[in-house]
Amino acid sequence: MKKILVANRGEIALRVMKTIKKMGIETVAVFSEADRNAPHVRFADEAFCLGPAPSNQSYLLGDKIIEISKSIGVDGIHPGYGFLSENADFAEKVEKNGLTFIGPKSHAIRIMGDKLSAKETVKAYDIPMVPGIDEAITDIQKAKEIAEEIGYPILIKASAGGGGKGMRVVEEEKKLEEQMKRAISEAESAFGNGAVFIEKYVGSPRHIEIQVLADTHGNVLHLFERECSVQRRHQKVVEEAPSVILTAELRAHMGQAAINVAKSCDYVGAGTVEFLMDENKNFYFLEMNTRLQVEHPVTELITGIDLVEQQIRIARGEVLQIKQSDLKIEGHALELRVYAEDPTDDFLPSVGTLERYKTPFGKGIRVDDGFEEGMEVPIYYDPMLSKLITFAENREAATQLMLEAIKSYEVKGISTTLPFGKFVFQHQAFRSGNFDTHFVKNYYTPEVLQKETEEEAFIAALMAIKQYQFDQKKVRLPEVKSDIKTNE
Repeated sequence: MKKILVANRGEIALRVMKTIKKMGIETVAVFSEADRNAPHVRFADEAFCLGPAPSNQSYLLGDKIIEISKSIGVDGIHPGYGFLSENADFAEKVEKNGLTFIGPKSHAIRIMGDKLSAKETVKAYDIPMVPGIDEAITDIQKAKEIAEEIGYPILIKASAGGGGKGMRVVEEEKKLEEQMKRAISEAESAFGNGAVFIEKYVGSPRHIEIQVLADTHGNVLHLFERECSVQRRHQKVVEEAPSVILTAELRAHMGQAAINVAKSCDYVGAGTVEFLMDENKNFYFLEMNTRLQVEHPVTELITGIDLVEQQIRIARGEVLQIKQSDLKIEGHALELRVYAEDPTDDFLPSVGTLERYKTPFGKGIRVDDGFEEGMEVPIYYDPMLSKLITFAENREAATQLMLEAIKSYEVKGISTTLPFGKFVFQHQAFRSGNFDTHFVKNYYTPEVLQKETEEEAFIAALMAIKQYQFDQKKVRLPEVKSDIKTNE
């Protein structure tokens, strides 16, 4: 490959391009009118405008992206994550137009993109599953019968989607009908498919995912786990690698299960197999993400492997040069997703101008971002500003480094989740490793941050007053008279 187009924006587009350039390959950026002056556009060797700001008029225009690619001699298209990254039709069109899609084949995306077909596919490999049904339903009476059979609480999930949309926990039968209707409506709105299914709700779950790599020569390996249990609205906010609760034996068991999931759909490239783990450390297959994950940097840091480089090498048909026995975990990595959201107002998006934007730096600190001071944070896209990642010899050191990095990360003009991140990394439940996906529900309230902000403001005001008084004070030394007589 001599030229690769990155069909994305912001921090992931910039991160992918850095590896492409490092490999001596030309980069092509695409952008919407809202991103005309974005860093990823300036970084690329070539850049092309797709259209107006809304993603359905720009970044989701697969045919236009392919047309641009063909017209300028692009060899491969890297989709990043989000947008077209898990669109099987787009991947198929890329291939049919003689270009290389830097990701899995379209059939794998299609199979794993539907939770029910994914479950059906991995059955033959004896992968642990959460008790439930293997078919989509809309019938309320049938839902009641299934719920009665597997027992409450249950989880209603959209078959075609993720990100917490179309998902409802139901504790008792009298709430089932209302929650079914809401889940179906939300799934239809978000994915154009109202199909839902029911499974047993796993209490106090941990969200553990395994990174896999697979080449076109039948080699599949896993790059250990990531802990992703700190979430808000079923979406990850904090990730780390490795997990504090996995033993070497359990890690190997889950790793092999993830490899088997990849084999079940003839997977190629970098992918992630997600599991739920209950309080007894039983794990259950959740889904497979057929793309690069937001949290991939923590895996890169503990393994020393550039996952984007591996994606490109695999797409070029190369054989994996890594063997499972070569891989080992070194150190500990943490990631905080820094969103333009107000954690004191139900994490609502915060848009505006970055009046001040200074990122932390130093040994063990990595910031993947796509913004600069003075830029506008647009309302059209995911509100993530950056990924703040720290790496150290152990979890305690990585946590302390993260708190220092948060403190030195300066953002003015908008609200961010940096204060929430500080709350998480300081909390005893997180530090002890004794937490689950209910961390936010169990420990966090907006009042906690508001109180802390008020206390910090009060202390700052006291310090300012003290400094003012010190500056105004005149220090007079009294005149000293000596009674000592000297002989001349």
